[in-house]
Amino acid sequence: MKMDFNSNTLLLLLVLIIFLFCYFIATRVWIKVDEEKNESSDKPKEGRRDFIQLTTMSIGGIGTAAFVWPFLKSMNPAQDTLALGSTEVDISEIGVGEAITVKWRGKPVFIRRRTSDEISEANNVDVSLLKDPENDIDRVEKDEWLVVLGVCTHLGCVPLGQKMSDSKGEYNGWFCPCHGSHYDSSGRIRKGPAPDNLAVPPYTFVNNSTIKIG
Repeated sequence: MKMDFNSNTLLLLLVLIIFLFCYFIATRVWIKVDEEKNESSDKPKEGRRDFIQLTTMSIGGIGTAAFVWPFLKSMNPAQDTLALGSTEVDISEIGVGEAITVKWRGKPVFIRRRTSDEISEANNVDVSLLKDPENDIDRVEKDEWLVVLGVCTHLGCVPLGQKMSDSKGEYNGWFCPCHGSHYDSSGRIRKGPAPDNLAVPPYTFVNNSTIKIG
């Protein structure tokens, strides 16, 4: 598994280096004391010195492994944790012009199967005039399907527009009832205080009827 070297990892490595350095110094001091004790002896106890050195190194290795293992294990998320990071959605029952809302990492995700008119509207826009300029083609994997986080980029309210009876705002997309932000059929901010477009989560098409989010 790929591991990111973040600040916690670097701190762990620093502590490990300090631990090994201190243990090395302690080992050398132990051997030095033992040598001084053996200077008056007629037969140098080389075997004993080697035994001491080997023993201390072994203990140091075991201690280091015992110290590091819990940290390394904690950096590898469990399978159930990984499963929570993604979700698969069956889109086979969504008709043209319909939308559903699913949960991903505790946030609503809007999945809309756009009509040809909505696709045309999303593409016939002068992007240079938008507050957060983005081409529709850069926000979708397939023209017919739009997948965005259902969280207004102003203060985090959930915009209306998922139900057929909902107000879709002035641009046939979504309307935030909290402070009046209007999004178009590509999820781009067109009017109101929201600073950014509705975010597009990472997703892929597993097949023609399944989307994997995350």
